Amino acid sequence: MRLLRPRRALLVLCWLGACAGRAGAADLVQTIAAIKPAIVGVGSYQAMRSPAVSFVGTGFVVGDGLTVVTNAHVVAAASGDERKDSKEGLRVLVARGANVEAREAALLVMDKLHDLALLRMSGAPEPALRVGDSDSAREGQMLAFTGFPLTAILGFHPVTHRAMISAITVVATPAPNARSLDAKAIVQLQRSAYPVFQLDGTAYPGFSGSPLYDPESGVVLGVINKVLNATKESAISAPSGITYAIPAKFVQQLMTGR
Repeated sequence: MRLLRPRRALLVLCWLGACAGRAGAADLVQTIAAIKPAIVGVGSYQAMRSPAVSFVGTGFVVGDGLTVVTNAHVVAAASGDERKDSKEGLRVLVARGANVEAREAALLVMDKLHDLALLRMSGAPEPALRVGDSDSAREGQMLAFTGFPLTAILGFHPVTHRAMISAITVVATPAPNARSLDAKAIVQLQRSAYPVFQLDGTAYPGFSGSPLYDPESGVVLGVINKVLNATKESAISAPSGITYAIPAKFVQQLMTGR
């Protein structure tokens, strides 16, 4: 048996895909470092609460550096106990080294159908992510998402998980009950149906609103919004490993007002 010389052996390994795997891992390391400054927490502020600031989900900065994308259900959860005092309300949490800065935020627009919302935060602009063409995404494509699983339990430290697009499927807003499923309602359900990415990655409560992005370029292709679980408790204790994301084209539509 003739031994391969080191250089020739390396070429064979690259031909078998080993080099591509190492290159992909290196790309993700660099991409995560670039992504993390744009990842923010979304929560609320109450002066009489301890702690006064809490966060319930994830968001990410886009556009001019002051616009934040998150889920509509994250905003609803953060605003659920919001007081009427003008000094209290939505907050966007931004990392400042070892410290966390809680900035006032206002809701710009909400798209409940696609579970998306845009916030406007105060202060200086932050690094922004680029929202890409989600129509180019394909089943089998490897992606990554970064956010805050379990929020305050794990602290304000962005966490990254990898995921493959296992299916591009269709969802529709469900009817309240069977009695409401008349011909008109069925037509409306068909109109409200839209595609989503089904992922084989595991997401936990708190990941909602996280950007789903290309590991090499960091371009955002979707927004994490839910997992296949019946309750929040089961999502933690027995995660299904099936996660869903809203395609980024709906973010673009929200940003452009279309």
